[in-house]
This record gives sequence, C-alpha cells and structure tokens, in this order.
Amino acid sequence: MDNAMVALTAETRSMRLDIAGFQSQMSGLNQRVTKVETQVASWTDRDLELSHLRSKLTDLEDRNCRNNVRLLGFPEGVEGADIFSYFRDILPKLTDITFDPPLEFQRTHRLGPKRQDGNGRPRPIIVCMLRHLQARQLLQTARTQGSFRSGNLEIRMTADFSKETADRRKASLSI
Repeated sequence: MDNAMVALTAETRSMRLDIAGFQSQMSGLNQRVTKVETQVASWTDRDLELSHLRSKLTDLEDRNCRNNVRLLGFPEGVEGADIFSYFRDILPKLTDITFDPPLEFQRTHRLGPKRQDGNGRPRPIIVCMLRHLQARQLLQTARTQGSFRSGNLEIRMTADFSKETADRRKASLSI
C-alpha cells in the first residue's frame, strides 16, 4: 500500500509539473494571440484609410479630367500635322454647334502606343478643352445625339473618367 501511495504521489507531482508547463505555454500563446489581434485590428484601420485615400484619388483624377473629351472613331493620322486646327474645325461641323469664342484646347493626344500593324480600332483621342463650358456643351450634345457621322466614319464622344469611375459606371449600367 505504501508503495502504491508513493507511486501515486510521484505521478501526481509529475502531472502538476506538466500542468504548470502547459499553463506557462498557454500564457505565452495568449500573449502572442493578443499581439496578432492588435496587428489585425491595425490592418483593418489601414484598409479603411487606404480605401478612403483611393476614393479621394479617384475623385481628384476625375476632377482633373473634367475638361477632357474622349473622341472615338477618328482613324489614325486623320488629324494631320496640326491636330489643334483639325479639331477646332471638325468638332463644330460634327455637332452643329457654333462656339463663341472658338474652341481652344490645352492639349490633345491619342491614348496608348501607336499600333505597329495599323489594323484594328483606332486609338481614342483625348482633347483637353480650355473652357469647361465648351467641354460640357460637346458632351451634352453627344448624349442627346449619340454618335456623329462624318462621311463613312462613326464618331462618338464621351467624358474622360478615371479607370475606377469608368468601371463603376459600366458595372452600374450592366445591372
């Protein structure tokens, strides 16, 4: 009986030491989990801040492009050497709008690199109008008339939005 009691006492001590070791490990794990939870909470805050900053950046891009009009359907090189004169002459004829003062542009350019093969759709042209009201007038006319015809060309005009806004508008139209 004494031997059984000694063995039981020894086993109990061994179990207490094991339990104390497990408690120590659990305490360490609790501290690590608390640190991870704190980091995850800060990531959530950063995600919210990043989302807010992306929204502000998109808004700034859209505001920066509010005088831009995107022209689609003009063949490559049709504008010739003087792109400003070409669009100052052709846009009033296409839209049947008399602009007073005449159209003025800050800049005009085609989007993307020139296509090597010359096949496919022509690259879009961005014209940045000097006057915001003239850009709005062109876009309003484009909304009411749809596309414009110049000979056998079908020309379309759209507002120049940031990629995020364009994707969001496209998604809302497809619903």
